[in-house]
Amino acid sequence: MPEVRVIDENGNQAGVMRTEDALRYAQQRDLDLVEVAATARPPVCRVLDYSKYKYEQAQKKKTAKKHQTQVVTREIKFRPKIADHDYATKKGHVIRFLKGKDKVKVTIMFRGREVTHPERGRDLLERLVIDLDDICQVDQRPSLEGRNMTMMLSPSKEVINGTWAPKVPPTEEELAAEAEAEDNAGIVVGGEAPSDESTDDAAVTADASADDAPEPDEAPEPDAAPTAADDAPLEEPAADDAAEGDAPTEQPDEAPVAEAEPVAETQDAPAS
Repeated sequence: MPEVRVIDENGNQAGVMRTEDALRYAQQRDLDLVEVAATARPPVCRVLDYSKYKYEQAQKKKTAKKHQTQVVTREIKFRPKIADHDYATKKGHVIRFLKGKDKVKVTIMFRGREVTHPERGRDLLERLVIDLDDICQVDQRPSLEGRNMTMMLSPSKEVINGTWAPKVPPTEEELAAEAEAEDNAGIVVGGEAPSDESTDDAAVTADASADDAPEPDEAPEPDAAPTAADDAPLEEPAADDAAEGDAPTEQPDEAPVAEAEPVAETQDAPAS
């Protein structure tokens, strides 16, 4: 460019100069001539220390970046027929994301004919919002898009300000009262209530084990003396069995099956 508008080191305008004169003006002050507005006519140039100028610009960017808040969106997926244990695990992940001040996109995936019952997915999302009402706020209500139902959650103001605290757990007295109420109602926490048959079997087994257990004060009985019957030889019953086995068994009423065929042959009529 043949001419430029010059701004001196103090920020005052030095006027329009030829480019050679502007360079000479900056060199006389041991500074640099830096173009700051290339689209202006004529272009605007400043007389300054270029190394110092670059350092100041880098510091300004660093300060501006420090005050910026970078928002990260996480996504977690549920199924409409999810089990309670898996639901608790995924809910823990959502809490971890929200505590990290990240937004969470919750997606319910429908497969097959499950899409005909969108109310199940909506109930699951509402259950999640109720469980996390103290740590999240709903940015987008549940909406069905194709086979997926989505909802957007963001951290609550307490989480962003750093004043959030988890809910106070129930005390021991409250847990004991709840357990007593459940026992009175016939509900067993952590499993099914035992049936009457299993109770009877347990009682019978306990009685049998009590009868079989030896008494501590009872002394063991001495071995009984051998009797004459025990000293008797065992050959006599064997001999009797052998004698009985040698005796022939008579079956006068039964006819041999093999003789039926020759009898049939003798009854044939003679040839003519």
